[in-house]
Amino acid sequence: MTIHTRGFDLLKEVDVRLSVELGKTDMKLKDVLALGEESVVMLDRLTDELLDVLVNGKLIARGEIVTEGNRFGLRIVELAGGAAPGGEIA
Repeated sequence: MTIHTRGFDLLKEVDVRLSVELGKTDMKLKDVLALGEESVVMLDRLTDELLDVLVNGKLIARGEIVTEGNRFGLRIVELAGGAAPGGEIA
């Protein structure tokens, strides 16, 4: 059986999970269990560093936080593999 498709057009409608990682840290389970409503967890990323953009857990780009109205957004600054925004991902 042969299926004729136009390149990746068939895949363009597949749902994926896009997530943005602010940072991470290692903690002991006892410290996680001790977290409460006023707890602060320090992350490994500085405030002026770009954030990681992941699709299904795979890094595809880096970006910076923007706001539009009362919502957060993300401006893509660089694509994984060094391609410029709007270009192909290597």
